[in-house]
Amino acid sequence: MSIPVVTVGQSREDLVGGLERLHGPVTVVRRCGELAELLAACQSGLARAAVIAESAEELSASLVDRLAAVGVSVVALSDDPAEVVRLRSIGVVTAPLDVDSATLASKISVAVGQLAGQARPREERRDSGYADPAAELRHSGVAQETEHEPAGAGRIIAVWGPAGAPGRTFVAVNIAAELAREGNSVILVDADSYGASVAASLGLLDESAGLAQACRLADQGLLDSESLKRIASPVFTKAGVFRVLTGVTRADRWTELRAAALSSVLEYAKEVADVVVVDAGFCLEADEELSFDSIAPRRNAATLRSIELADTVYAVGSADAIGVPRLVRGLAELERAIPQAAPRVVLNRVRAASAGRSPERELREAWERYGPDRGVEAFLPSDPGACDAALLSGAVLFETAPESALRHAIVKLVCAPVQQNGKSSVIYSRARRRLKR
Repeated sequence: MSIPVVTVGQSREDLVGGLERLHGPVTVVRRCGELAELLAACQSGLARAAVIAESAEELSASLVDRLAAVGVSVVALSDDPAEVVRLRSIGVVTAPLDVDSATLASKISVAVGQLAGQARPREERRDSGYADPAAELRHSGVAQETEHEPAGAGRIIAVWGPAGAPGRTFVAVNIAAELAREGNSVILVDADSYGASVAASLGLLDESAGLAQACRLADQGLLDSESLKRIASPVFTKAGVFRVLTGVTRADRWTELRAAALSSVLEYAKEVADVVVVDAGFCLEADEELSFDSIAPRRNAATLRSIELADTVYAVGSADAIGVPRLVRGLAELERAIPQAAPRVVLNRVRAASAGRSPERELREAWERYGPDRGVEAFLPSDPGACDAALLSGAVLFETAPESALRHAIVKLVCAPVQQNGKSSVIYSRARRRLKR
C-alpha cells in the first residue's frame, strides 16, 4: 500500500512530480504553501509522512514529537552539515536538497517503518506534551529495528505529591543534598510548572529559569552535556556540591516546559550526573479537552513526563486528616495516568498531635485499612524548627540541623539503597566524576 505524503517547499528537482512518476511506495496527497498548513494537514490524519524542503529551521523537537504522536514521520532536505546534525538530534530523517526521487521515496519508507517500530499500545504511550485531537488516527505497522542513542548511566528520582503543599520540594532538595554528600554527582531539576520553589529554598537567584533555558536548547536540538552543565547552577554545601536547574519564575511560563524537550534535558542530565532528582508538580490531568482543535502544549506535560521517565517515584503526603486522604486519591489518579510508575509512599510531617500518641503505628494501621495495596515506605517526623532554620538560611538539613530526626529519616530513605547499588557507590561515583572532568 502506498504511503500518503504531504510536502512543503521546492527542492532543486521537481519534488512532487518526481515522487508521483515513481508510481511506487509513496503518494503525494497535498502540496502545502507553508509549514503551518502542513502541520494542519498532518493533524487531520491525512498523511503518514511529511517532507520538508523549506523552513526546516522551524522544526523543533516538540513539533516532531507531536507529529510522531499522530503517526507522521518527518523527512527534511538540507545541505547544511550543522543543520543536518540538529535535525537528526530531534528525530528527523534527512536527505540532501538534490536527492533523487527514488532515494527520497526510500528514506520516506524507512522513516515510516521506524516510527511504526516505535509504536506502543495507547495506554503505554508517553504523553506528547500537546493536546491530542487525533489520538485514534495513529497508524500501526510491523516493528522494525531502530537505532537509539544510548541513555546515560544516571538514575532519575521523581518526588511527587498531591495538592496541598505536603513538603515535596523540601524533601526533594534534601534528597539531592544527601546523595551529593554521599559522593554522588547530582542534578536537582525543578519541574513544577505551578509553583517552582527550589531556587527560593536554596537562596538562589531564580530570574534565569535554568530548566526553561535547557528546554529551549533541547527543543532546537542544540543542547549537549557541556551546555547543560553551564546552565545548571552549582550549590555548594559543607559536604558536597550538586547542580540545580531552577524552575520557571512565573506560573504563566509553563508553556516553555515541553514534554519532548524535557525528555532530552533529563537524558543529558543522566549523562552528567549519577542521580537526577526531579521536583515534580502536583497535577496529573492530561487536559486534552482544553485545546482539542489545536496543537497547544499541555499544562502538566512536565509533571507527567518526569514521572514517566523516573526510575524511582516518591509520593509524598502530609500525615494528617487532610493530607492522607488527598494522597490516597492522588495515588489513584497517578495509577490511572501512569500505570507503570509504582510510587513509594512517604508520609511527611508525622507528629503525635495529628495522628495519635503512637503516630507511626496509627498511620500504618489506618493506611493498611483504607489505603491502596502498596505500604508506606517511610515516615518523616515533623521538625518545624529545623525546617524553618534551613529555609531561613537557604541551606539544607545536614548544615543547619545535622542531628534532626527528619534529616536522619531522609538519609535512611535514599542513601542506604544507593549505597547497596554498586553502580552508585561512593567509590564508583567519585571515579565517574573524575572521568567526567
